[in-house]
Amino acid sequence: MIHYKIQPCSPEAHLFQVVLRVPQPEPKGQAFTLPAWIPGSYMIRDFAKNIVTLSAQCDGAKLDVRKLDKQTWKCEPCTAELIIEYQVYAWDLSVRSAHLDATHAYFNGTSVFLRAMGMERRPCQVEILPPEGENYRHWRLATTLPVLDAKPLGFGLFKAADYEELVDHPVEMGCFAYGSFDASGVVHEIVITGRHNADMARLREDLKAVCQLHIGFFGELPLMDRYLFQVMTVGDGYGGLEHRSSTSLVCSRADLPQKGRQEVTEGYRRFLGLCSHEYFHLWNVKRIRPAVFQGADLSKEAHTALLWLFEGITSYYDDLALVRSGRIKPESYLELLAQVITRVTRGSGRFKQTLAESSFDAWTKFYQQDENAPNAIVSYYTKGALAALALDLIIRQQTSGSKSLDDVMRALWAIHGRTDLGVQEGDMEALTQKVTGLDLGDFFNLALHSTEDLPLARLLEEVVAVGCRLRPARNQKDQGGIRKRGESSPAPGSTLGVRYKSNGSDVILTTVFDGGVAQQVGLSAGDVIIAMDGIRVPPSELDELVSSMPVDKTITVHAFRRDELMQFELRLRPPPSDTCELWLLDTTTSERKKERDSWLGISD
Repeated sequence: MIHYKIQPCSPEAHLFQVVLRVPQPEPKGQAFTLPAWIPGSYMIRDFAKNIVTLSAQCDGAKLDVRKLDKQTWKCEPCTAELIIEYQVYAWDLSVRSAHLDATHAYFNGTSVFLRAMGMERRPCQVEILPPEGENYRHWRLATTLPVLDAKPLGFGLFKAADYEELVDHPVEMGCFAYGSFDASGVVHEIVITGRHNADMARLREDLKAVCQLHIGFFGELPLMDRYLFQVMTVGDGYGGLEHRSSTSLVCSRADLPQKGRQEVTEGYRRFLGLCSHEYFHLWNVKRIRPAVFQGADLSKEAHTALLWLFEGITSYYDDLALVRSGRIKPESYLELLAQVITRVTRGSGRFKQTLAESSFDAWTKFYQQDENAPNAIVSYYTKGALAALALDLIIRQQTSGSKSLDDVMRALWAIHGRTDLGVQEGDMEALTQKVTGLDLGDFFNLALHSTEDLPLARLLEEVVAVGCRLRPARNQKDQGGIRKRGESSPAPGSTLGVRYKSNGSDVILTTVFDGGVAQQVGLSAGDVIIAMDGIRVPPSELDELVSSMPVDKTITVHAFRRDELMQFELRLRPPPSDTCELWLLDTTTSERKKERDSWLGISD
């Protein structure tokens, strides 16, 4: 058994101390390595860069350690137990790495546990200790690592069947809020770290409804003793990462349900959608997974063109589960869906990168976006969700409502999830035909391998009686949403064709969109606009000022690029119709209303 001991040794300096013991090391010299990426986040992060010191000893004698590459070390040969001691710097407040200070500690195994090469399948024992000192006597521990000798929420000994399991159970330590609920006979726990005023009773109730919805969808929970939601609250943050029996989440404290307030705020809706997304991953990506992720080499990229299936389809069902579980109203769901459509239509990158290419290039493009990203790439999350929506509606339409994407996902679980049979390219297409009896080859070619837009407006109206239109944006904050009765389209104004941010009184361009007037005259991302027609424009007034100007008006823009003042003459143009509005159609046949209710999970 490989034995690890980990302890925050200096919270103020953000250092973990780790001791690794290997009873029977490789006689010719044991090698060790640390992953370069973490499953679920497809970017090389080089976690080994955070190892500050490392030493080795055997039978009381110090051993020489030679570094082979950026993340691999090799010890000189020894015949007794090998002991590796090292310190890890932890100051990344995210769900992907490790973070430690005097208020809490968090880590993923990929950031702190060296892998003894050649011994990946050996069982592991982990001793987790709190920091020393009176200030930490009230700290508790939350993880789903199988317990060997530890009290509930206590420190002690834990185990893992192998290295892959070891690094798939993140650990949170500190003084956190705690709650739990039962879903299908399995305890689900919630721990919230950071200052907040969350209504834990309401959170338990809402998460239970979402979890039960997903369990009912697939018909069962994967085998696990319990499930854990680990939540870190901050002033402004959002993100999540899935694991085999837990999820790590970062959210704004304002997004949590507040005591004494019953409405579903926009922030709380976003948080519930995030929880729903990560919980759906219990099936789709943690068990139903691409073949290339099975035993993946964490030292280098594992490319797959299937992320649209695992992230896109999950992104489709995450918000849909909120309305199906009764957490939000149908109109609220349509608002979310309209915002997804808007995010896709706002970027000309969808005409340059296919969904399959977006999946394959996640490592170098999606996870390393720059100022030109909207013009160059499309998200396999958002467009993948729209492809799933279109696929669902087509199946419902062509089978007269007898089948849906739900049936395909359940078959995917039965064939690939329960058996851990890796998904290959083409498997989803073949399984869809087998389940539905439909030949959808043309649709999959359109959705996955072309850059043409999907026929969403037609499908939404014909299948589920939802109206859809694209209109010009009212301002930069306008993300689309639900169309209100009697509301007319905004009067067309003017636009620069940019996205910007404010820095004090400065307007800094962050994106210059393809084909917009700003790009045509040479304005670039990073330029600081200081005046229009000789008048300084505060960031808070830029949208209103530009939209109020008549189309075809020529204006003079002064901007700094680096430290050079530049002048641009541009003629204003109307904004493109790229902002989506959806609404429930009143005039509909009973068949379409029945299908819409089935799609949204509305019962009579």
